[in-house]
Amino acid sequence: MQDRAAKELLHVQGWLERSAEIVARGEEAYLSDALLQEAGDSLMMKVGEAANRLAKLDVLAPDGVEWALAVANRNFIIHQYDQIDRQLTWLTLSADLPSWKSSLASLFNKARTVLNSEG
Repeated sequence: MQDRAAKELLHVQGWLERSAEIVARGEEAYLSDALLQEAGDSLMMKVGEAANRLAKLDVLAPDGVEWALAVANRNFIIHQYDQIDRQLTWLTLSADLPSWKSSLASLFNKARTVLNSEG
């Protein structure tokens, strides 16, 4: 694994952990708080951008993860921000991203090993 890919993966891990903090506040809090919604959007956009970079670095997505879906979600949030459905973004944050965190766990561990072996 390249260093660049390892760093991207660890960024993704951090963003997934932050998205879990939003989810921990609950759906009602998310749907009623524009700031939480914007924070969730930001995290999903970052994950989408990292997914694009990881795909270009030839990092194979594990089962349950599709880089292209994250990229498409990023593009939608950026370009169709006036059409965002908060029920769908909640589902992404509360169901899809936790699943990704689990599916990507072995890659996160490998990335950490790669970067620690340099130090």
